Amino acid sequence: MTYEETLHYLYNSTPVFERSGASAYKPGLDTSIALDDYLGNPHKAYQTIHVAGTNGKGSVSHLLAAILRQSGFRVGLYTSPHLVDFRERIRVNGKMIPKEYVTEFVERHRSFFEPLHPSFFELASSMAFDYFRESEVDYAIIEVGLGGRLDSTNIITPILSVITNISLDHTALLGDTEEKIAVEKAGIIKKGVPVLLGEADKHSIYEVFERTAKQMKAPFHYARRMGVINGDCQLTVGGKWFISSTEYGKLEDELGGEAQVNNAVTTLAAVHLLRSASNVDILPEAVHEGFAHVTRLTGLMGRWQTLQTKPTVIVDTGHNVGGWKHIAEHLNILRPYFGQLHMIVGMMADKDIDGVMALMPTDASYYFTQASTPRAMPVGEFAAKATRHGLSGSAYKTVGEAIDETLSRAKENDLVFIGGSTFVVADAFLKFGI
Repeated sequence: MTYEETLHYLYNSTPVFERSGASAYKPGLDTSIALDDYLGNPHKAYQTIHVAGTNGKGSVSHLLAAILRQSGFRVGLYTSPHLVDFRERIRVNGKMIPKEYVTEFVERHRSFFEPLHPSFFELASSMAFDYFRESEVDYAIIEVGLGGRLDSTNIITPILSVITNISLDHTALLGDTEEKIAVEKAGIIKKGVPVLLGEADKHSIYEVFERTAKQMKAPFHYARRMGVINGDCQLTVGGKWFISSTEYGKLEDELGGEAQVNNAVTTLAAVHLLRSASNVDILPEAVHEGFAHVTRLTGLMGRWQTLQTKPTVIVDTGHNVGGWKHIAEHLNILRPYFGQLHMIVGMMADKDIDGVMALMPTDASYYFTQASTPRAMPVGEFAAKATRHGLSGSAYKTVGEAIDETLSRAKENDLVFIGGSTFVVADAFLKFGI
């Protein structure tokens, strides 16, 4: 099979959550364990760091990978979903898994895994673990796909477990309260393995992780109490942050967006624990380089990313209430520096659309759209909901059409935001040829 034929096979023969939603979600570890045993337990060939959370886990994972790489280590990075190419999910030192490896992996092992009927994510996780062993990585940063306790990545025993934060998302699968979701994500805590909680908006959420860590005899740390920053963080008009860190001085954070201060705190706390508890030789200059050049070092895309200027076009993959609280705050900060705000937005039908729309600015010009995935809410329904929230605009059948119309209207000093869904951002990348 060619690479394209292999992807077609994977997408059409295994349940894919990104396309089908809850019907493709396959909780439980039995299939993942069977695949792992068959492959010879590849994840045991290197050290792992496990990263869970509702928002920010992708940014934290990429920052840690960049910092470890700049410290001279060979680093695997497994994240999801991808934006343009499946291979974005599996990287070693920033380079995507080769197409040939994807094809050969499927051809070599399909006779074993087909009777198991694995999900797309289960198969992708096994492929990542196998590729990292083949690539002889020193460390692998493993981002949880969904939840934690029953996620197929939860077969690993890491040197550090990180939970970034908790907010409502995937409630039909993980629970309808933040506390229930916290229980699922606390499921990545392993016996005796240090665990780091990035932030908790409520004490009841904090207690879930503290209690679970105590039960597992796992050293528990809370990033907000570790004193890793010692002053105010500054935001440039260009969208970058300057982080005043305790151990490394002023850091330039390439990632923009209000949420990145919290992600920086979590990352710095994780680095501190890796150095102190796991004796990982992380260089101070690597921390500076990792923060300043994370996108080049890891291939991270879609986090408050500027696609063009005049007019300025920014994309962000935030897709739930927790993420949009930060997006709304950041848009509010930037508004005085720009003219009109244009919003190209669409969302998945299974998200808290009303909750997110309540956070969107009412004085912007809206271009409602839908991503090219079956899970997308039809643009007509989406626009009708938006009207009830006082958001005014027009509907466009595709993200590309919405972009064309927006750029024909926007002036050089205007700000164009594209988001609401990872898949809207993915379609935007295709439109801009990224």
